[in-house]
Amino acid sequence: MGKKVKKESEPFSKDVFDPLPIESKTAATAVLMLSSPEEEVLAKACEAIHKFAEKGDENKTSLMCLGAVEPLSRLISHEDKTVRRNAVMALGVMASNNEVKKCLKKLDVIPAVISKLSPEENVVVHEFATLCLTSLSADFCYKVQIFEHKGLEPLIQLLSSPDPDVKKNSVECIFNLVQDFQNRAAVQQLNGLPPLLELLHSEFPVIQQLALRTIENITTDSETRVAFRNVQGFDRILEILGTKEFSDLHEGALRVISNCLEDSESMQLIQTMGGLEQLLQFVGTTTLPEAQANAVKAVARMAQSGENRKILHERNVEKTLTDLLMQENESVRTAACQAVATVSKNLSSRDTFRSLDAIKPIVQLLNSEGSELRMAAAEALSSLTNDNNLNAYAIHEAEGDKLLVRQLRDSCMGAAVYAASVLTNMASQEELRRSILAHEAMPALVALLHCTDNNILISATQAVASLACDAEARMELRNVGGLSPLVQLLKSINAEIRRNASWAISVCANDEITALELCNAGALEILQEITLSPNRNNKFSELALQKLLDSNLSLKYSLTGHLSASNITTDGFYDPGQIRMGHQVPTLEEISKQVVNNHRATIAVNGKPLDQFIAKEPDDCKQDSPTETTASSVLSSKRSSKTPSKMKGKGNKEDEKRKDEDEYKPQPEIVVDEAWSLPYDAAFHNLVKEAVESISPLQDVVKMYTALAMLVCDAMGGQVEAEKLHDFLWELHISELKFEACSNIVLIGKIKKGTYFHRALLYKVIYASVCAPEILCHWQNPLSS
Repeated sequence: MGKKVKKESEPFSKDVFDPLPIESKTAATAVLMLSSPEEEVLAKACEAIHKFAEKGDENKTSLMCLGAVEPLSRLISHEDKTVRRNAVMALGVMASNNEVKKCLKKLDVIPAVISKLSPEENVVVHEFATLCLTSLSADFCYKVQIFEHKGLEPLIQLLSSPDPDVKKNSVECIFNLVQDFQNRAAVQQLNGLPPLLELLHSEFPVIQQLALRTIENITTDSETRVAFRNVQGFDRILEILGTKEFSDLHEGALRVISNCLEDSESMQLIQTMGGLEQLLQFVGTTTLPEAQANAVKAVARMAQSGENRKILHERNVEKTLTDLLMQENESVRTAACQAVATVSKNLSSRDTFRSLDAIKPIVQLLNSEGSELRMAAAEALSSLTNDNNLNAYAIHEAEGDKLLVRQLRDSCMGAAVYAASVLTNMASQEELRRSILAHEAMPALVALLHCTDNNILISATQAVASLACDAEARMELRNVGGLSPLVQLLKSINAEIRRNASWAISVCANDEITALELCNAGALEILQEITLSPNRNNKFSELALQKLLDSNLSLKYSLTGHLSASNITTDGFYDPGQIRMGHQVPTLEEISKQVVNNHRATIAVNGKPLDQFIAKEPDDCKQDSPTETTASSVLSSKRSSKTPSKMKGKGNKEDEKRKDEDEYKPQPEIVVDEAWSLPYDAAFHNLVKEAVESISPLQDVVKMYTALAMLVCDAMGGQVEAEKLHDFLWELHISELKFEACSNIVLIGKIKKGTYFHRALLYKVIYASVCAPEILCHWQNPLSS
């Protein structure tokens, strides 16, 4: 029997560690395993983290707190494909968490993620790498990094991937990126339009929508619109618009068309392709409100061109828009009003809208609750009434003026701007002006003058200027305190506001009372400053200054050195001497309070007797003498603290004596101001009376001039030969008159030795009282030459 032999055991290596299967039940263990040197452990850890992160946002935050982000950002570049794939999957899912996004900013992960978009990587890597970029690209900082690291090009290439998830993530990422203008241009330069247009035929609606929204965004770029035409983009868009199955894409397609219609070439192309008829037909037939609203917006965009407006008018677009005003959907009605505003820039269209009775429903829309709709309605009415009085009357007949005045107080600034514009257009008609003012438009406009919005101020000042044509409107403007804010707007840094304020002031200065209050508010000083400024001066400011000076002839004569033929001097006029523009001219009252000095005397005119200084006088007490009917009352020449004052004479000794003689004669009621007043100049009154008696009967104009010149010459000391001027001593005579009156003011009638400027002034003031204003010759201060 043989001997049993024992089998020897196989030798064991000391360095080999037997495989140890580990079953972990915590995420923390998996995160620790991300530091393992073993590829298999890394792959399994990444896979486990991916699955855990997919379960919810809280898990992603938990993983970040455990420190998973940093090792994952390294492992996406691992040599092993499986590790790399699983790490990209994990990081791609986690990147949607906001806290993870913040953490990744510190790790500069973008270059590594972009590198995973290369063709060498498999589809799964592409899917989760694009998913990661999609999440990160919503942040502006990541947009910049993706652009700088040239991530747009591989994303565009992946639009042609066979995997729908890769397509969806890529186009969504591109959509996020093109919110920034530099990426929009880059898409076109990288030939991104063809693959985007191709995605419009995708079987997945989400991909179609994302592609269309991306195209809508990039076609806001002019160069992209050119490329869009070149790749037959309109064919695809019009095809979508004409396909009912693509109704969910119609709204976006219309926005793309609206963008492209900014180019005249695109407009011509659409007409050639029959797109205009298709668009108008779509407006009238679609039942989708949002799509209809966008179609109308496209029409409005199309109507920006004058040539396009003519084409639309020929297609009877007014009828289509009028019908849309009756729609219940507010977005459609708003878009229709905006389109009416644009289309109405065509003159014929304004009349067509009126013939279609479109104005009344637009007026009714001013009652809408939506501020955007109210603003659009007012915008439409503003355009319809531009140079069209018949449309203005149509608004009035629809009781629109009341609603427009109410809209001036609208919280929506845009609504108030357009309402003021409509009222400005309507105010060209006297009847409509009265109606507008009856609805308290002036207080509402004055309230707008205190706004800080430039558009509001521009429209409000225009409306004030248009309504202030009537004396009643100017009185109301004064009563509601509108002059002061109007004057302050002259200081605006906005040129259009200054111009409109100047225009309004020039209109308001047509009556003396308003002009004086404007001067009180500082208008004269500000306008002088503007006139002296080469940058701020304009024709309206010059006109306003001229109008204010015409209302205050003493001031005008002092500042400019001349009076025109239409400037009729009255009692209370005075000549303080030449003063430079920009300097203040003292009032008579201020001069009267000065200590008698050696300066040039102020020459004053006041030929109105005391018994004619009347505040209230019955018609049957009025005098009928030729002298008194031609001489103007000092009351009409009131001056403020900054302008010559309104004078009411208290009379002098001669007056009192004459009154005593006539005490038994019936006298008119006298209301005398207790304030300072200019003394009565009996000598000047007698000169006017003599001129009326001796010069007025003359028929020959030359004889009138000559006779008046002789009268003035005799009153001022007669003719003086040139070689005897040094013996005339007129300056001494004037000084004696000043000290005799204890005043720097000398009444012109008291001057018996006058030089050329005294004689010129006397000639002017007598002629203004005696002769017809229409034959007054232009008279200039001799000192100004």
